[in-house]
Amino acid sequence: MASPSSPVYCPRIFTTMVNVTLNPINSTQKITPLSAFVISLHGLFSSVGIVENLLILGIVGFHVRRSVISIWILNLAASDLLATASLPFFTLYMAKGRTWTLGTPFCRLHSSIFFLNMFVSGFLLAAISMDRCLVVLKPVWAQNYRNTAIVAKVCGVIWALAVLCTVPFYLFRDTITDRNGRIKCYYNYAQLLPAQPFDLESLCKRREEAFGLTKFFLAFLIPLLIIIFSYIAVNAKLARRGCRRPYRFVRLVVAVVVSFIICWAPYHILSVMEVLTPLDHPSQQSIARGLPTAATIGFLNSILNPVLYVFSCPDLCSKIRHSLGAVMESVLAEDLAELARRRSSGRISNSTSEATLKPRNAITALCLKGEMEVSEGLSTHEN
Repeated sequence: MASPSSPVYCPRIFTTMVNVTLNPINSTQKITPLSAFVISLHGLFSSVGIVENLLILGIVGFHVRRSVISIWILNLAASDLLATASLPFFTLYMAKGRTWTLGTPFCRLHSSIFFLNMFVSGFLLAAISMDRCLVVLKPVWAQNYRNTAIVAKVCGVIWALAVLCTVPFYLFRDTITDRNGRIKCYYNYAQLLPAQPFDLESLCKRREEAFGLTKFFLAFLIPLLIIIFSYIAVNAKLARRGCRRPYRFVRLVVAVVVSFIICWAPYHILSVMEVLTPLDHPSQQSIARGLPTAATIGFLNSILNPVLYVFSCPDLCSKIRHSLGAVMESVLAEDLAELARRRSSGRISNSTSEATLKPRNAITALCLKGEMEVSEGLSTHEN
């Protein structure tokens, strides 16, 4: 056992961090055009993401009446703002020749923000998909019980679960110096060691597998399956009701699923490969070099989310000339007057007079402009 003053590293992680970088780009040489392009791209992503999410938080938070949809969007934008605000420090890491110069405490904090956003985004996108699914499958229930108080509590639970999932990643993050003098902000599973005798290599392997699989299942696979099956259920319900599914509807659904896969699949796949691939396998070097790029692609999801979930109103192009606040109000605000009128008359009536109401366009099932309109149209059909 090493002395208290000597850092303790897992054999696998230490060997990977040291040996994979035997032939890297020397940190003292000039930045290549490709590196400069990548660093500039990081800066662009960060600037666009910060401005984009700040605008959404400011407009939705102060100029849009509280609704179920605005609460979803506020929480999603808050998570994405945290991620994009931390991206400049990742850009600095790239500009410094992929060496971390901001110390161990900030290494842990910066990494925790990335993982927190990863979990919150996955959980929120899954919850939003389930919410839309309930609006279509259970319109009467959604009309009567789906309200801002319940959604706010759900968002609170999502943040709490995401924080709990992030705590281990904070505790086991550390700075490791390789043979070239580069400092890596990476995992160090040889921390918080048990008091009883143990095999360090076996303990590290179990922890590494637990971390990799936890990220893959909780932040990617399970949310992705929920998103896909929710939209399949919505589509099947609309098909049974004979509702038309315009191209815009299909395009939005495909964009949501594809963007989530494209942004997060590379990172999670490489993370799982890193855990399951033998240490002496040649692909370990490619994995180690590819993970930072995959993390950058994951950050891109924080820029795409506002576009997909806020600016997906069908009438956006014709309304873009109005003020941004008016556009957001049109996209996010629910028809509170109509909702109040319906609730003032008691629970949704099952009288046959409702059968004369015209069903709404099926595109509103997934458009953030007014999801409650779908429930009105579907409940009319049921009666």
